[in-house]
Amino acid sequence: MKLSTRPRPWLPPTSGFAGFRFPPDVIVVAVRWYLRFNLSYRDVEELLVERGIEVDHVSVYRWVQRFTP
Repeated sequence: MKLSTRPRPWLPPTSGFAGFRFPPDVIVVAVRWYLRFNLSYRDVEELLVERGIEVDHVSVYRWVQRFTP
């Protein structure tokens, strides 16, 4: 079996937000609120629900873990 030696075509880098259910704007706002105002994940969840975005506090936790150093 011989492997192809053709070079792969260049692909643009994918977004760090690729694969998430919510738009990047929602994720960025949630992480910003959590960090800036020292809120709990449940507090951020409630603030988003008040604005018509139903998200679980565990999702906010995962966003903070993924998008903060």
